[in-house]
Amino acid sequence: MKLRILSVVAIAVLLAACSSKKQETAATTAAATPPAAASPSGPAPDSIEYFNSVVGNVVNFGLDKYDLDAAAQSKLKGQATWLKQYPARTLTVEGHCDERGTREYNLGLGDRRANAVKAFLQAEGVAANRIKTISYGKERPMCVSSDEACYSKNRRGASVVQ
Repeated sequence: MKLRILSVVAIAVLLAACSSKKQETAATTAAATPPAAASPSGPAPDSIEYFNSVVGNVVNFGLDKYDLDAAAQSKLKGQATWLKQYPARTLTVEGHCDERGTREYNLGLGDRRANAVKAFLQAEGVAANRIKTISYGKERPMCVSSDEACYSKNRRGASVVQ
């Protein structure tokens, strides 16, 4: 009789242990797998990282030029849209040049490039008081090789979000 009672108690304990183990496992699995909506797949749309990587923060210019080609205008329209969507953000437009030319010439050209970007953004509806300009001329190259591929990367207007 004692053996029978002991067997029933042992089976009850085993069944209870198995059922709570399943519930624990299910709870652990649910906690380990976060819902898909909770994990972001990229930078927040109002972040500087988003502006730089998705919208684009650099436009390029031709040799001794400060006019905006179609590709630059398209990118700047995206910048203007983003800036209008986030009115608390301000921008500094940096004008850059390649290493050819004198320091003074490149500072002037960089200034014209930065102001061309600013004027375009203003024409797209961004308030002038939200945009500052600065020229670095050839002082801050993105690339330091002396070849055309490198020169073309250095002839740029860079939009830096504050």
